[in-house]
Amino acid sequence: MSDQDYYQVLGVSKTATDTEIKKAYRKLAMKYHPDHAKGDKRAEEQFKAVSEAYAVLSDKEKRQQYDTFGSTDFHQRYSQEDIFRNVDLGDILKEFGFGGQGRRFSFGGSGPFGGHQRRQAPIKGADLVYELPLTLQEVASGTSKAVTFQHQGRNENVTVKIPPGMITGKKLRLAGRGEQSAYGGPPGDLYIKSRVTPDPVFTVEDHDLHVTVTIRLSESLLGTQVKIPTLEGGELSLKIPPGTRHKTRMRLAGHGLPQMKGSSKGDLYATVAVDIAKELSAEQKKLMKKLAATGM
Repeated sequence: MSDQDYYQVLGVSKTATDTEIKKAYRKLAMKYHPDHAKGDKRAEEQFKAVSEAYAVLSDKEKRQQYDTFGSTDFHQRYSQEDIFRNVDLGDILKEFGFGGQGRRFSFGGSGPFGGHQRRQAPIKGADLVYELPLTLQEVASGTSKAVTFQHQGRNENVTVKIPPGMITGKKLRLAGRGEQSAYGGPPGDLYIKSRVTPDPVFTVEDHDLHVTVTIRLSESLLGTQVKIPTLEGGELSLKIPPGTRHKTRMRLAGHGLPQMKGSSKGDLYATVAVDIAKELSAEQKKLMKKLAATGM
């Protein structure tokens, strides 16, 4: 069920407490348990699904891993044996009169109800996540960063090479730099997660950059040529055609942030802001009245 959302399976929110999760599981386990819904294969599959969801969300470490990395990455780290290890559903099921185990079947080759048991692989240690702030310039060109993080009660230092294009939310994996396993397995990993800091000139959306350029009313009517700043400190020339309206967005292809993989780049978008004067001089008023008389 790796493509399903455990919270949706149990019908709880992502902020649900342990008590709410247990209550939801008790209700669904009673409904779908094979000893209760005799002969219903769909009910048996549902029971397996809600039991797997409960096994993860009722365990603090597994739930943290699931919330941090999502369903796909979680299932690359945890096998069925890992998910059900140290999970005792018997006490809950005894409340329903199912004798703790109830009907015996396998949860994909393992599980708390017997069935065929495979050799269990050791559980790896917990992963660590370090949020690293980066400027737009660092994202554009790449950089090296000295990172200090807490590990087993002490500070550890590591130098990380940041590739170009590491926009907010992108991660780098440092294998084996996470927590030690409590079960004799390999240590977890350290993930460096980027967070782009605000820039005084540009805003960013995915790999695209956005900038605002201000022109006068006469320039919007007659057209003009403006200079657009770049992240590298240079300028691009942009032609504003006659009749350009306020908040028109113009695209400069390929002048955004690079992708982490490949050679493509995002785009740079210039939003035109037409400056409407709040006060006019006597001469400007006179000219505007002449324009108005022409039907403009």
